[in-house]
Amino acid sequence: MTTTTPWRKIWRKAVQMGRLIVGVPDYDTYVEHMRRVHPERPVMSYEAFFAERLEARYRGGGGRCC
Repeated sequence: MTTTTPWRKIWRKAVQMGRLIVGVPDYDTYVEHMRRVHPERPVMSYEAFFAERLEARYRGGGGRCC
């Protein structure tokens, strides 16, 4: 059984917040969302996800599913 220390949770949230601030997509959040909300859809690889997010960001579209 793996337990997560409070400091590790804080660190993960800080990293996630930092990524949001600078505009780096969060793959773990994407995977969690897809499995929870769209289980019938395949989950993109990290490389495909990152390329899609860059394309969405710089073409002016949001590319959001929800």
